[in-house]
Amino acid sequence: MTAPRIEVTARPSAADRRTVGSGLGAYNRAAYGRLRGRARWILARDEAGAVEAGAKCEIAWGWLYVDWLWVAEARRGQDLGTAMLAAAEALAREAECLGVHLNTWSFQAPGFYRKQGFTEVGRVEDMPPGTTRYWFAKRFAPG
Repeated sequence: MTAPRIEVTARPSAADRRTVGSGLGAYNRAAYGRLRGRARWILARDEAGAVEAGAKCEIAWGWLYVDWLWVAEARRGQDLGTAMLAAAEALAREAECLGVHLNTWSFQAPGFYRKQGFTEVGRVEDMPPGTTRYWFAKRFAPG
């Protein structure tokens, strides 16, 4: 058998994308079962209904992932981020998750997540250069 030809492309065909996606999906399902993720949004609105904070979350494989957490600049420092994260944790507990995980950068809020009881589980320096990317998790106590 000859070695495969390696190709780098910015625009693979739809069929090629499906082949790779299907192959990876089948491999992952064999190891862990079908991903049955559920997207959830948590929004904080002012009296007029304008969004002042939001969190995009996904519940999958027994964990809640906080993909985005944003607080409007005018509302920062007023514990709205703490309330949003508490709502995410409540959602995770309601869904009987093992915990919550997320990632952030050094220019965002690693200290905030530590203060909220999250543990750093990984980091990559210079991602992007001069910045650190952090991964955090907070596992709930059994029971």
